[in-house]
Amino acid sequence: MKRSFLLPLLLLAAVCGVARAEKADSTKPTNIEADQMVYDDVRQVKTFTGNVVLTRGTLLIKAGRVVLTTDQYGYEYAVLYAAQGSLASFRQKRDGGPDLWIEGQAERIEYSEQTEISKLFQRAHIQRMDGKRVTDEVNGEFISYDSRAEFYSVNNTSSGESKPGAGRITAVIQPKTPPAQPPQQAAPAQPGKGQ
Repeated sequence: MKRSFLLPLLLLAAVCGVARAEKADSTKPTNIEADQMVYDDVRQVKTFTGNVVLTRGTLLIKAGRVVLTTDQYGYEYAVLYAAQGSLASFRQKRDGGPDLWIEGQAERIEYSEQTEISKLFQRAHIQRMDGKRVTDEVNGEFISYDSRAEFYSVNNTSSGESKPGAGRITAVIQPKTPPAQPPQQAAPAQPGKGQ
């Protein structure tokens, strides 16, 4: 099945696999800015180069280069490359609350529509936020997230496997905000007191 060249999956590529992205974003138009675009129709490869900025609803992606490939079955595969001395990044609102966000960055970010797996390579970082407050964050040389299973894997090498002595991953999990306590009711007045 052929898919249209609207790049809906590229925008969801970097993020939807990383969190429950805002569902309303899938109905928004895709806006792409870059210094150059090359489209190879025979190989089904679209390449955007130079200060690439992709927006769709609440989703914002920035990269030095973005390569989008469509396979013979119509599935999209996206690769975001950082500009020299920088990181490729994304930010998107998440469903489930009025001000929930996810942000991520790495030297390279890959997403497969078929498997719904996002992979972040080298200097990888993902953080979930409630407003401006970071609720969870992970760092490593490789982060993989399977959105179907909602399963994270963080490793200390960009090959996707951890090796002794190759470095450490870090994770910061903030304490959950305790639920609001019901208001305390005033104690009933005792007869004969205060009257």
